[in-house]
Amino acid sequence: MTQAILVLEDGRTFRGEAYGAVGTTLGEAVFATGMTGYQETLTDPSYAGQIVVMTAPHIGNTGVNAEDDESRRMWVAGFVVRDPARRPANWRATGTLDDELVAQGVVGISGIDTRALTRHLRERGAMRAGISSEGLPADELLLRVRSSESMTGADLAPTVTANDPYVVPAVGQRRFTIAALDLGIKTATPRHLAALGVETHVLPATATPADLLAAGPDGVFLSNGPGDPAAAHYAVAAVRGVLDAGRPLFGICFGNQILGRALTLSTYKLRFGHRGLNQPVLDRVSGTVRVTSHNHGFAVDAPLDRPTDTPYGRVEVSHVGLNDDVVEGLACLDVPAFSVQFHPEAAAGPHDAAPLFQRFVDLMEDARRGRDAVSPAPTVEHSTGEKSA
Repeated sequence: MTQAILVLEDGRTFRGEAYGAVGTTLGEAVFATGMTGYQETLTDPSYAGQIVVMTAPHIGNTGVNAEDDESRRMWVAGFVVRDPARRPANWRATGTLDDELVAQGVVGISGIDTRALTRHLRERGAMRAGISSEGLPADELLLRVRSSESMTGADLAPTVTANDPYVVPAVGQRRFTIAALDLGIKTATPRHLAALGVETHVLPATATPADLLAAGPDGVFLSNGPGDPAAAHYAVAAVRGVLDAGRPLFGICFGNQILGRALTLSTYKLRFGHRGLNQPVLDRVSGTVRVTSHNHGFAVDAPLDRPTDTPYGRVEVSHVGLNDDVVEGLACLDVPAFSVQFHPEAAAGPHDAAPLFQRFVDLMEDARRGRDAVSPAPTVEHSTGEKSA
């Protein structure tokens, strides 16, 4: 068994065995609390640049398949597990997780105390780290880690976005057409919208307001994605153009942060972030608690006790994380826009927040009715050749 080491930027070192590809990798060490859905985690573009520590001890039990990928490839910088499955045991499996990690060049480590590592990250905060299974000395790996880029200020959305626009058609009758700004979109998102009769035109992260509005969409969607929202100035400018046009807008995860910054709210880096499938969030409108899926290391800074005045009218915090009172959603009161920090499309679950896609559809329906109400009555051609209103 090939030996491997994991070194954190504060010098703490863990030793284990190579898992996945043999090599050396650098990234931000974060922990994810999901007990299922590791394939979705690995292929979620929001994890780009991050070494993901799985807190569940047994990983790989269900293997991998061609249907559960959330994008075209794995994006994690590295993968850390305690006890990898020796063989998959699931009727949908078409291969093993270990083999797929090797095929996609993902460097990992297994056999370490992931509980101790998670506690360390929770106490000290997410930090830069490195994994090596090439015999690299720990002190040399530490030097590489400390000279690597920080997630603060990282502009990663352009590195994971689609190179060219594409369309995901509606299932059945097309009711609405939207433009989606791909900041790291997952395949589950257009799928959820398609089931509601929405045709999604996915555009690259650097699309301009004119690009997003070119086809006259009924609404605009802002996707999840990786990196620091403070670095994504192009996305903020695009959102302001959409808000100026008065087009209905819905954002999730990174899209929530981008909407916040477009409204002139600030964002900040969380100490260790929220990553997992079991995060309780209070919906302040309905008073209900949703168990939700998260993957974010940054958050919007907004007051919880009152609306905030912005250049686009008032905005209030619609959702709050019950573990730490982090802003988990925004609702604009004077323009048709809202967003949430969590993932209503979570393929591995939970699905408590899935109705938010219907809320977006309802918002577009309301906007359409409003346009119809102010449109002039059509002229009717009479047999005399005269036109009458």
